[in-house]
Amino acid sequence: MTTTATTLHRTAVHVSRKVADVMTCNPRTATPEMSLDTVILTLAQHHLSGLPVVNERSEVIGMVSESDLMWQESGVTPPPYMMFLDSVIYLKNPLTHDRDLHKALGRTVAEVMTDHTVTISDDKTLAEAARVMHDRRIHRLPVVNAHNQIIGIITQGDVIQAMAKELAASNLGT
Repeated sequence: MTTTATTLHRTAVHVSRKVADVMTCNPRTATPEMSLDTVILTLAQHHLSGLPVVNERSEVIGMVSESDLMWQESGVTPPPYMMFLDSVIYLKNPLTHDRDLHKALGRTVAEVMTDHTVTISDDKTLAEAARVMHDRRIHRLPVVNAHNQIIGIITQGDVIQAMAKELAASNLGT
Protein backbone atom coordinates (compact mmCIF):
# COMPACT_ATOMS: atom_id res chain seq x y z
CA MET A 1 0.00 0.00 0.00
CA THR A 2 1.15 3.51 -0.69
CA THR A 3 1.49 6.01 2.13
CA THR A 4 -1.69 7.79 1.07
CA ALA A 5 -3.61 4.52 0.82
CA THR A 6 -2.34 3.43 4.23
CA THR A 7 -3.41 6.75 5.75
CA LEU A 8 -6.86 6.52 4.15
CA HIS A 9 -7.22 2.91 5.31
CA ARG A 10 -6.17 3.84 8.84
CA THR A 11 -8.64 6.76 8.82
CA ALA A 12 -11.46 4.51 7.63
CA VAL A 13 -10.76 2.00 10.38
CA HIS A 14 -10.59 4.80 12.98
CA VAL A 15 -13.98 6.14 11.92
CA SER A 16 -15.59 2.76 12.46
CA ARG A 17 -14.03 2.15 15.89
CA LYS A 18 -16.14 3.37 18.77
CA VAL A 19 -15.17 4.53 22.24
CA ALA A 20 -17.01 1.46 23.58
CA ASP A 21 -14.51 -0.77 21.71
CA VAL A 22 -11.46 0.47 23.59
CA MET A 23 -12.65 2.06 26.86
CA THR A 24 -12.07 0.55 30.27
CA CYS A 25 -15.45 -0.42 31.71
CA ASN A 26 -16.35 0.23 35.35
CA PRO A 27 -13.30 2.38 36.13
CA ARG A 28 -12.07 3.20 39.60
CA THR A 29 -13.60 6.44 40.83
CA ALA A 30 -13.26 8.94 43.65
CA THR A 31 -15.93 10.73 45.67
CA PRO A 32 -15.80 14.38 46.75
CA GLU A 33 -15.41 13.50 50.43
CA MET A 34 -12.62 10.96 49.84
CA SER A 35 -9.29 11.83 51.46
CA LEU A 36 -6.36 12.76 49.26
CA ASP A 37 -4.26 10.10 51.00
CA THR A 38 -6.70 7.46 49.73
CA VAL A 39 -6.57 8.88 46.20
CA ILE A 40 -2.77 9.01 46.20
CA LEU A 41 -2.56 5.38 47.34
CA THR A 42 -5.16 4.29 44.75
CA LEU A 43 -3.34 6.04 41.92
CA ALA A 44 0.00 4.55 42.95
CA GLN A 45 -1.26 1.00 43.59
CA HIS A 46 -3.16 0.76 40.30
CA HIS A 47 -0.71 2.75 38.13
CA LEU A 48 -3.32 5.38 37.27
CA SER A 49 -2.83 9.07 36.56
CA GLY A 50 -6.31 10.27 37.43
CA LEU A 51 -9.75 9.31 38.67
CA PRO A 52 -13.21 10.50 37.69
CA VAL A 53 -15.06 12.02 40.66
CA VAL A 54 -18.65 10.88 41.00
CA ASN A 55 -21.57 11.73 43.27
CA GLU A 56 -23.87 9.25 45.02
CA ARG A 57 -25.78 8.66 41.74
CA SER A 58 -22.53 7.79 39.87
CA GLU A 59 -22.78 11.04 37.89
CA VAL A 60 -19.44 12.51 36.85
CA ILE A 61 -18.86 15.79 38.70
CA GLY A 62 -15.12 16.20 38.28
CA MET A 63 -11.70 14.69 37.81
CA VAL A 64 -8.76 14.40 40.17
CA SER A 65 -5.39 13.89 38.53
CA GLU A 66 -1.73 13.75 39.35
CA SER A 67 -1.51 17.43 38.37
CA ASP A 68 -4.14 18.33 40.96
CA LEU A 69 -2.14 16.48 43.60
CA MET A 70 1.28 17.96 42.75
CA TRP A 71 0.39 21.05 44.80
CA GLN A 72 0.36 18.85 47.89
CA GLU A 73 4.08 18.25 47.54
CA SER A 74 5.32 21.35 45.76
CA GLY A 75 3.51 24.07 47.67
CA VAL A 76 2.61 27.46 46.23
CA THR A 77 4.76 30.46 45.47
CA PRO A 78 3.17 33.88 46.09
CA PRO A 79 2.32 35.72 42.88
CA PRO A 80 4.73 38.43 41.70
CA TYR A 81 3.64 41.95 42.52
CA MET A 82 4.89 45.51 42.63
CA MET A 83 4.08 48.45 44.84
CA PHE A 84 2.88 51.66 43.24
CA LEU A 85 1.62 54.64 45.27
CA ASP A 86 1.02 52.45 48.32
CA SER A 87 -1.02 49.97 46.25
CA VAL A 88 -0.24 46.35 45.47
CA ILE A 89 -0.37 45.57 41.78
CA TYR A 90 -0.27 41.85 41.02
CA LEU A 91 1.63 40.92 37.88
CA LYS A 92 -0.32 37.67 37.61
CA ASN A 93 -3.95 36.98 38.39
CA PRO A 94 -4.25 36.71 42.22
CA LEU A 95 -7.29 34.45 41.82
CA THR A 96 -5.02 31.84 40.25
CA HIS A 97 -2.81 32.01 43.33
CA ASP A 98 -5.85 31.58 45.59
CA ARG A 99 -6.95 28.50 43.63
CA ASP A 100 -3.45 26.99 43.77
CA LEU A 101 -3.16 27.71 47.48
CA HIS A 102 -6.53 26.05 48.08
CA LYS A 103 -5.28 22.95 46.22
CA ALA A 104 -2.02 22.90 48.19
CA LEU A 105 -3.87 23.00 51.50
CA GLY A 106 -6.74 20.71 50.50
CA ARG A 107 -7.38 17.43 52.27
CA THR A 108 -10.34 16.05 50.29
CA VAL A 109 -11.01 15.40 46.63
CA ALA A 110 -13.63 18.17 46.55
CA GLU A 111 -10.96 20.71 47.47
CA VAL A 112 -8.51 19.84 44.68
CA MET A 113 -10.51 18.27 41.84
CA THR A 114 -11.10 19.87 38.48
CA ASP A 115 -14.84 20.36 38.34
CA HIS A 116 -15.33 21.25 34.69
CA THR A 117 -14.84 17.75 33.37
CA VAL A 118 -15.23 16.94 29.69
CA THR A 119 -16.99 13.62 29.10
CA ILE A 120 -17.85 11.53 26.06
CA SER A 121 -20.46 8.88 25.24
CA ASP A 122 -19.55 5.34 24.24
CA ASP A 123 -21.15 5.65 20.80
CA LYS A 124 -18.67 8.33 19.67
CA THR A 125 -15.81 7.34 17.40
CA LEU A 126 -12.28 6.78 18.59
CA ALA A 127 -11.22 9.66 16.34
CA GLU A 128 -13.69 11.99 18.09
CA ALA A 129 -12.33 11.00 21.51
CA ALA A 130 -8.75 11.53 20.33
CA ARG A 131 -9.66 14.94 18.90
CA VAL A 132 -11.31 16.04 22.16
CA MET A 133 -8.31 14.93 24.21
CA HIS A 134 -5.91 16.66 21.85
CA ASP A 135 -7.90 19.89 21.52
CA ARG A 136 -8.61 20.17 25.27
CA ARG A 137 -5.12 18.99 26.26
CA ILE A 138 -6.47 16.31 28.55
CA HIS A 139 -5.24 12.76 29.09
CA ARG A 140 -8.47 10.94 29.86
CA LEU A 141 -12.20 11.15 29.22
CA PRO A 142 -14.86 9.66 31.46
CA VAL A 143 -17.38 7.79 29.33
CA VAL A 144 -20.96 8.44 30.39
CA ASN A 145 -24.45 7.26 29.56
CA ALA A 146 -27.41 9.54 28.77
CA HIS A 147 -27.83 10.31 32.49
CA ASN A 148 -24.19 11.46 32.87
CA GLN A 149 -23.44 8.32 34.88
CA ILE A 150 -19.99 6.85 34.43
CA ILE A 151 -19.77 3.63 32.47
CA GLY A 152 -16.10 3.71 31.51
CA ILE A 153 -13.00 5.76 30.82
CA ILE A 154 -10.82 6.20 27.76
CA THR A 155 -7.25 7.47 27.98
CA GLN A 156 -4.61 8.58 25.53
CA GLY A 157 -2.92 5.25 26.24
CA ASP A 158 -6.06 3.40 25.13
CA VAL A 159 -6.04 5.32 21.85
CA ILE A 160 -2.35 4.53 21.28
CA GLN A 161 -2.96 0.83 22.07
CA ALA A 162 -5.81 0.76 19.54
CA MET A 163 -3.57 2.39 16.95
CA ALA A 164 -0.82 -0.16 17.67
CA LYS A 165 -3.24 -3.08 17.25
CA GLU A 166 -4.41 -1.56 13.98
CA LEU A 167 -0.82 -1.21 12.74
CA ALA A 168 0.02 -4.78 13.76
CA ALA A 169 -3.06 -6.08 11.94
CA SER A 170 -2.26 -4.10 8.78
CA ASN A 171 1.38 -5.28 8.86
CA LEU A 172 0.23 -8.90 9.03
CA GLY A 173 -1.79 -8.29 5.89
CA THR A 174 1.15 -6.92 3.91
